[in-house]
Amino acid sequence: MSDTTTTVSQLRDAWAQFVAEREWQQFHSPKNLVMALSVEVSELMEHFLWIDNSTSHQVALDAAVREQVSDELADVAGVVFALCNALNLDLSDAIANKMAKNVVKYPVEKSRGRYRIEE
Repeated sequence: MSDTTTTVSQLRDAWAQFVAEREWQQFHSPKNLVMALSVEVSELMEHFLWIDNSTSHQVALDAAVREQVSDELADVAGVVFALCNALNLDLSDAIANKMAKNVVKYPVEKSRGRYRIEE
């Protein structure tokens, strides 16, 4: 699997099959999945806690740390897919809609190179 050949639908289906085989749907309420997402993001953040910005760019250069970060990021994505499945939300549609809103909210001429838009 790679980003260039795998669809979001395939990933969601794979996650749904994984969940179904374990009969975990009973635990996958939206509330529980949002809480699980928070936990998984926290586990990912641990790899970057207390290091400066420049050091954070170097984290993935160590193969062991890169694998751990990759695993945590995959856990985050898996919970996102499970949440989309539980809520019957189309992730690609949600992203496209949000990006359209972001284009309006953060116009290039006011946002380029800035972290904050001045009113």
